[in-house]
Amino acid sequence: MGRNQRSENLSRKADGKRLPSAFCCFAFALLFFSGCSDFLHPVDTVPAPTEYEFNYWLLQKTYLFEDELDLLDPDGDSVQTLYSALSDPFTRYVQPSKSESASISLNTSIVQGDVGMEYYLNNSDHPLSIYRVYPKSPAGEAGVPRYGIIIEANGIDLVGASAFNVYDSILNYSKKIELTVAYQEDTTRYELTKEDVYAPTVFLDTLYETEFISITEFKQTTADKSLGTYGELKELLQDLSSRKEPRVIDLRGNPGGHVSQCISMADLFVKSGNLSTRSWRSLESDGSSVKKTATVTATPGDPGEDFPIVLLVNKNSASCAEIFTAAVAEAANAPVVGTATYGKGIGQSTWKTPAGGLSIITNLEFLTPNGNSYHKKGIRPDISCDSIPGAKCAVEALQKKVGKKSISRSIGGDTEVKVLTRRKETEGGAILPQL
Repeated sequence: MGRNQRSENLSRKADGKRLPSAFCCFAFALLFFSGCSDFLHPVDTVPAPTEYEFNYWLLQKTYLFEDELDLLDPDGDSVQTLYSALSDPFTRYVQPSKSESASISLNTSIVQGDVGMEYYLNNSDHPLSIYRVYPKSPAGEAGVPRYGIIIEANGIDLVGASAFNVYDSILNYSKKIELTVAYQEDTTRYELTKEDVYAPTVFLDTLYETEFISITEFKQTTADKSLGTYGELKELLQDLSSRKEPRVIDLRGNPGGHVSQCISMADLFVKSGNLSTRSWRSLESDGSSVKKTATVTATPGDPGEDFPIVLLVNKNSASCAEIFTAAVAEAANAPVVGTATYGKGIGQSTWKTPAGGLSIITNLEFLTPNGNSYHKKGIRPDISCDSIPGAKCAVEALQKKVGKKSISRSIGGDTEVKVLTRRKETEGGAILPQL
């Protein structure tokens, strides 16, 4: 069979509309390994596909909601218009000029040009307080204290309701940052130089005399450069393994992230059984689209299996955070506390396009270990926290789980604060990287 004929035979029809044979060859060459080089190099006279043609073909082959594919125009020229025809808001195209920054945001917790702190506002004349200091950051290495109050930044007095906005502006436009910080009756001046900071995504805090493990997102590269969020959590659990006391796993506001991360992290708390089931449209090496299903099971012997936990969630706990929550709740019998989660039981795969853009396409659906769907419904808590603050509610639930007397009388006003960060809002989700 000649090369032209072979290329023609590899052409596919998408809903009755023929795709050019050259396009199929070019797309396969882009997406798959080079072992089939016999047909991965089309003849010189055949033009490569346009960015629009590539994305049209990719959507036809992978988009989960196949009943919408007829809405796509095979002959258009605007890739953004192509994607806007679909109802799924998580399926999107990132243009080449923004694809690198989008990829960094999806895969890492990096904060570009920062000193490495999180903040909250107090009720004093100088309201900007330091909530967290990242150890591997300019502020951490300089010894800036947690819970210190920032009095000045680069000689500017930070007072009143605009304190954080003024401070944020100073950090945006100055590489050298000089802070005056008040802490325990002392005032200290710190000279910092901004750098790109890989923020931690797992934190240990104590509220109401109870340890809270907060997971803010699921990223492949974080303060743990090799293992990401999973590495952070595993290291923390190993450090805590000698103390088998009850803890709260706090997932409030966690928008999701990489599936490999959240499932592996759930496994740290589960001894045996199913963790998650996914079904998806898979793009095969011959260009065909195949539906597949896979279930991930737990392995025993991890450091999170040996102490009681409850899971604290809210309406902004989404996607990969819901995969984690469902796995630990159903497979480790951990109560869910808080409010109903977001309800995103679908996931996206990402592809680099011929022009250097980024195609992020919903092609996966997830079920809980017991086979339940939570898409557009959310995960309902076992214990609702509508009437009292979430942290207090979680501690009450944890005390009930371990059989201790209620601590409601010993808990005063809630100490939860609204955390201010300079990290860009992540797209979150449940992401599987492709090419």
